[in-house]
Amino acid sequence: MADAVVSTASTAWSGDLATGSGRTTLETSGVATHDVSWKARTEPGAGTTTPEELIAAAHASCFSMAFSGALAKNDTPPTSLDTRAEVSFVPGTGITGIQLTVVGEVEGISEEDFTRLAQEAKEGCPVSQALKAVDISLSASLG
Repeated sequence: MADAVVSTASTAWSGDLATGSGRTTLETSGVATHDVSWKARTEPGAGTTTPEELIAAAHASCFSMAFSGALAKNDTPPTSLDTRAEVSFVPGTGITGIQLTVVGEVEGISEEDFTRLAQEAKEGCPVSQALKAVDISLSASLG
């Protein structure tokens, strides 16, 4: 069995939930530090990121990797995949669902096979597996 690869991020938070704020750092890569706040979670576009936006980024990238691998294994590697993940958050309830949308440019594949492989990639993606507690829907089409 392969050794686990551990990815690390951290958040330094000051203050209470409503008026406090923090900074989340992607420690493993060192490529970014993002401001976070409750206001950003409840008022999109407040200039800071949210846990849900970070989950969406992780899910979109993981799904794209899984789908790219599935397409290559099918002998129809993608020219491009454009994936969007939308994570819905309801204050007081939590994350209520995720919508994945992918548009691909893939030579030599039918729309039916593209959709089937996208669904299989969604089910097998490690981030999808980790997020099974919520409904994950998928829209897949050739561009």
